[in-house]
Amino acid sequence: MPPTTMADAPEFLTVKELAELLRVKERKVYDMAANGSVPCSRATGKLLFPRAEIRAWIEGASSGAPAPAPTAARPPIVLGSHDPLLDWAIRASGSGLATFFDGSGDGLARFVQGEGVAAGLHLYDQDSDDWNVPSVAQACAGANAVLVGFARRSKGLVIPKGSGIAGMADLAGKRVAPRQDGSGTALLFAALAARDGLAPDAPILTDTARTETEAVEAVARGDADATLGLAAIAQLHDLSFVPLTEERFDLLVDRRAWFDAPMQAFMAFCRGPVFRDRAKAMGGYDVAGVGSVRWNA
Repeated sequence: MPPTTMADAPEFLTVKELAELLRVKERKVYDMAANGSVPCSRATGKLLFPRAEIRAWIEGASSGAPAPAPTAARPPIVLGSHDPLLDWAIRASGSGLATFFDGSGDGLARFVQGEGVAAGLHLYDQDSDDWNVPSVAQACAGANAVLVGFARRSKGLVIPKGSGIAGMADLAGKRVAPRQDGSGTALLFAALAARDGLAPDAPILTDTARTETEAVEAVARGDADATLGLAAIAQLHDLSFVPLTEERFDLLVDRRAWFDAPMQAFMAFCRGPVFRDRAKAMGGYDVAGVGSVRWNA
């Protein structure tokens, strides 16, 4: 079959289709969308790339360069990936911060556009074997932003007790609750599957879960046989857990917002004993490095 050309491509391209067109990895497409260097739409909750604008961008006639840093005041919203400890701490701190969690990729893109004061991220980079810094350095070069540590999290397979699943290779033919495209967990799942020889079409994917909690709840209800999730939520639902990695969950924060009352109240709470005790009780968290600088623009 001849390769797809711009002339016969659909009106909108998916991440996979654009990656094939540009001859790059899908992860590169997510990074380009996050930093605004490629025209894209999120109207459906998925990344879609308008064919006409992509053609113009490729031909050098598009203005798809990274958007300039926003100058207007950012709304007091924490974007990015859902984390149960972060979600609880924002409310318990009384900081007044709101949340909009829809995955690391979505949060990074929205942060670049000025839609929030911070974004929770856990984006793994296979080339550097590092978390978050490569993606943030590319998306936020020259921005008035800083990446600070929040927690290290134990990530692995959440499964029913006695399921017999011991690793990624055992997911072939099993129902797996996936996360949304562009989320840190979806990218990590793909990396772990490739490492362990699990073909992309080997698991049976159930309905997409948009938060860490929703994914584990699908297993708890019996709607899925497994999901890639957090030890803390597996423990909460009395499910078995197969540890696969320890990931960094960091906060990308606007520097101006860092010194405002909501962020200061939130970070002060995270450095206190109530926060530490909660993290210990939940299990699967290491919060020793909370607030430490990981990257500075």
